[in-house]
Amino acid sequence: MSHPLELEGVIPFQRGLALAVNETALPYVAGPLLARAVPAGFPSPADDYVAGRISLDAYLVQHQEATFFLHVSGDSMRGLGILDGDLLVVDRAQQAAHQSVVIAVVDGAFMVKQLLHTPQGPVLRSANPAYADIVVGAEQELTIWGVVRWAIHRVSK
Repeated sequence: MSHPLELEGVIPFQRGLALAVNETALPYVAGPLLARAVPAGFPSPADDYVAGRISLDAYLVQHQEATFFLHVSGDSMRGLGILDGDLLVVDRAQQAAHQSVVIAVVDGAFMVKQLLHTPQGPVLRSANPAYADIVVGAEQELTIWGVVRWAIHRVSK
């Protein structure tokens, strides 16, 4: 049985995930960072003071060589703010912990789920009540491919 990862550009995987692989360094993306956070509650006067610049690659990527980007297809993780079409930032160097959102491979099928460590063994949980938990049995092969660090989605067009 061959390894499920044959990285050649963009690979569509089962369950609607696609892996984007770029062997070159991430481009430098920077923009102004305002000194104050914007309130999401009651309006307040905006500050015109810019504290500096923020690099998105430095902000989003902790381990550059181990970071990959995947698009999501489906609504099984919407309860955790991961929406259909989102771009996930996945770190393969980060250790998965209880309740981490992960890219899991179960018997060759890729999926994004929340990892739970239970006395009965690992459970992969969706964040949508329409989807049942996946209790990984001893006869199944589970690989935690990476930990989802960020979900990026468009707010307006």
